[in-house]
Amino acid sequence: MTVRLTLAELADCGAHQTGHFRLSSGLHSSHYLQCALYLADPRRAGRAGELLASTIDGTVDHPDLIVSPALGGVIIGHETARALAVPFLFAERTDGAMALRRGFALAPGQRVVVVEDVVTTGGSSREVVALAEAGGAEVLAVASLVNRAGPDNPFHPLPFQSLLDVSFPVWRPEECPLCRDGVSIQKPGSRPIT
Repeated sequence: MTVRLTLAELADCGAHQTGHFRLSSGLHSSHYLQCALYLADPRRAGRAGELLASTIDGTVDHPDLIVSPALGGVIIGHETARALAVPFLFAERTDGAMALRRGFALAPGQRVVVVEDVVTTGGSSREVVALAEAGGAEVLAVASLVNRAGPDNPFHPLPFQSLLDVSFPVWRPEECPLCRDGVSIQKPGSRPIT
């Protein structure tokens, strides 16, 4: 049985925050997960990468490559690749779309797993899946440190694994009770809202 990540571990290092947040998906929530605070400790990041690698190896064939969306997926993607002893690359948002830069390239037929820190709607990871498939790669699965997308697999029919599944309420801005109550909002994270 794989040891999983706990919400208490994220809270202990300040990675689980409560308040009023505008997520990169555009949705609002009273909970925010800043996994960079958890992954800032190399020992925690290494352990999480090893745990995620073991869930990947237990689910799909061994990949040739790990690909992550920048910026959130870079550390956990790298640590997962290290644990699997495969190369790592990341896609960056350029002119509103995910793209490979910095000399990164995919080869036709490469078997890849897309690794992300937190999946809320799955938008960034789906963009990386599409990018990898357009490059001729075979996407085997998607994996994340945290799944807050709910019980359904947002990447179906691809397998999806995570170390922590959480269910926090999210609202469209026009339906947000925190907005209605006048609670000030924060926009953490690195991705601009489009």
